[in-house]
Amino acid sequence: MEELRRILTELGVEEQEIAPDLRLRAHLALDSTETVELEARLGRDYGIVVDLWDAHDYTLGELSARIEAAGATPAAGDEHAAPAVNGGGAPATDTAAPGGDASRTGEDGLVRISPARAAEYRSAGYWIPRRVDQIVLDDAPAEADQVALVAGERRLTRGELRSAVSATVARLTALGVRAGDMVVVQLPNEPELVVLALALSRIGATPIMTPIALRHYELDHVVRTARPVAIAVPRRHTRFDHLAMAQRLREEHACLGTVLLSGEPDPSCVDLAALCAPAEDGAGGPAVQDTAEPAPDLDRAALCLLSSGTTGPPKVIPRLQEAYGYQLRHTPALAGVGPESVYLAVMPATHGFVLGCPGVLGTLAAGGRVVLGASTEPEQAFALVERERVTHTTLVPALVERWVDAGRATTHDLSSLRVLQVGGARPRRGQVEEVPAVLGCQVQQCYGMSEGLLCYTALDDTDEVVFDTQGRPASPADEIRVVDDAGDPVPPGELGALLTRGPYTVAGYYGDEESNASTFTADGFYRTGDLVRVHPSGSLIVEGRNRDVINRGGEKISAVELELMAAEHPSIASAAAVAGPHPRYGEEVCLFVVADGTPPTLVDVRRYLVHRGLARYKLPERLEFVDALPYLGIGKVDKKRLRALAAEDR
Repeated sequence: MEELRRILTELGVEEQEIAPDLRLRAHLALDSTETVELEARLGRDYGIVVDLWDAHDYTLGELSARIEAAGATPAAGDEHAAPAVNGGGAPATDTAAPGGDASRTGEDGLVRISPARAAEYRSAGYWIPRRVDQIVLDDAPAEADQVALVAGERRLTRGELRSAVSATVARLTALGVRAGDMVVVQLPNEPELVVLALALSRIGATPIMTPIALRHYELDHVVRTARPVAIAVPRRHTRFDHLAMAQRLREEHACLGTVLLSGEPDPSCVDLAALCAPAEDGAGGPAVQDTAEPAPDLDRAALCLLSSGTTGPPKVIPRLQEAYGYQLRHTPALAGVGPESVYLAVMPATHGFVLGCPGVLGTLAAGGRVVLGASTEPEQAFALVERERVTHTTLVPALVERWVDAGRATTHDLSSLRVLQVGGARPRRGQVEEVPAVLGCQVQQCYGMSEGLLCYTALDDTDEVVFDTQGRPASPADEIRVVDDAGDPVPPGELGALLTRGPYTVAGYYGDEESNASTFTADGFYRTGDLVRVHPSGSLIVEGRNRDVINRGGEKISAVELELMAAEHPSIASAAAVAGPHPRYGEEVCLFVVADGTPPTLVDVRRYLVHRGLARYKLPERLEFVDALPYLGIGKVDKKRLRALAAEDR
């Protein structure tokens, strides 16, 4: 055990977190970089070849036994360097729209759509005068004694959830939180996350839903931009000290006066469990009363999401009450979610896809039950599916693949599952077409963005549409433009940049005038940065990002198209294509590959792609091997990092 202990401590695992019965993923939460390094160390130092990302989640005791069985001792002075790389469209143009359709920025810094469009959405019934907390708590077709939230052994009924939100409103008000304030909410999947978000909505304050994986660099930018008055964090999560980070941020930013702490209490912080407890639990604080205004200002943000940060620090995305409320009221029916549904959240609920598409809040709004999971590991999730009779869940493509592999051998009863939503990235057909047979449920592809637009395949679509497209816009009021570099519409079926506006798509980022000027058109359309084609069914096929187009001597090449085809090669586990510099053509196709077994040569890959029918001008000129693709956010490859690597190698 001592040899493994030495390796893990060098990887940053703390001494007290190393025990024989702990598992690498479920307990230590090693990320992909750490896992690759551990695999390399075991192979180099002890001759142990092991795949730490297969279906089995190794305990430290199991790995230690393999080291002892190998009977090898690492060479003295080994530097243990982590392996890295082996071997080395313009925005659309527009003019101001007639009729005063431009967005407007208020004194509170929120960018709002034009009054004329807002009036249209209200007249059509898309926007109604209800806050998000009212839609979720008061309008849902559910009785007070029905279970609303499950987390481990904790169960909150509808009545207890309403009581907790009302009590939290009073306690937050006593702490000085007021309408218009912002609060960073960086919490794992736990009931306090839901209670706090709904309580802030009722006050008229705004939770900034912050992914648990973000660190000081990203949060410092968020705090500088939004000037929040408080931050909610766990004491520790997956080996990271969130409390220390929050205290540092509080020292650096005068606006950040309060830390709301989940977990073991700290005298310098407010105990989040006590803050969010139902009134009848006697958790302290003032007498409970609903302090929300009788005629609330619906023009406020219900919550803020954060962009994935693929072009820099995350942007703050305010989702206004009426617009986000429409999303929560409308999307459950598209996924077949109703009062009898049970939604399992295994990915972070602070991400927009899991939070409200329909996700956690949409399921509650539809009268269903939400199970907050702590792990994406298939067997742990399958146990929850069986115990809670889960009907719906949400995954990214890489997790779908793992669940299908594990599902072939599981002994858990998954017969309650009805719909598996797949999003966050475009899946390969091979990743989703086995889901109905293995997991016994339907696939629903979902495409969207934190800024608004959502697309879904229908539950009665053909296999071709379900497996090969990313769905149709959710609302009849969603407006779509697919344009070329000049801003002109492309012919049906042709590749173009996607622009959109609609009743739940934002009009601008918070505190970022530069991004707003480049990302939103004068008539209120959002430049998504995605390249799409329109399928004959009306569904969109997402081919990549504007940045994912490689311009090789004037020929435009979709990186996603190449990646999906290359990943079907029998010797390739995953692939990512980026533009590398070329002295003659400007850009060349550089394909980063994670090998599956014996690495293929560049000639092998090119021959395979030609055999598959890919145009020769799209073939890669360079093949670079990596142990794992770098990822940003949820399921998104860090293309910025790969472009930098491609440039360095030249």
